[in-house]
Amino acid sequence: MPGTPEEREESLDAIQRELTAFARRARAAAARLHPELPLVSYTLLAHIDDQQGCRATDLAAHYMLDKSTVSRQIGTLEKLGLVERHPDPDDHRIQVLHPTEAGTQALAATQASRRAAYQERLADWTADDLTRFAAYLLRYNATGDAPQA
Repeated sequence: MPGTPEEREESLDAIQRELTAFARRARAAAARLHPELPLVSYTLLAHIDDQQGCRATDLAAHYMLDKSTVSRQIGTLEKLGLVERHPDPDDHRIQVLHPTEAGTQALAATQASRRAAYQERLADWTADDLTRFAAYLLRYNATGDAPQA
């Protein structure tokens, strides 16, 4: 691998710092959606919306979260009126989570705000820079999905 061990270590330290800063901004965006809404709840709401409904067990598996954690977060989303449960049309014993109209609107407003912030922050980046950055993020996140040795 190119680079000295010291250069790699410095790069890894910088990546860790910058990903931490990125996570802080993501938590702040979730707080703008609703002050009582933690980042995990915001992420779950976005996934439910993206999937056009899903089960709590699907959320737990997708995000590698404990079922009790997902249950608490879904309870918060329901209490805030952002998510509701509907019986699965194929198996009425199963409950499928769907965003409410208020949930969809709140999510859309927050996503628009986040997109505007990204556009402003990345305004002077070239299309090639953006393409490479997106590819690196996809590659990094795909590596996180791979089974660990």
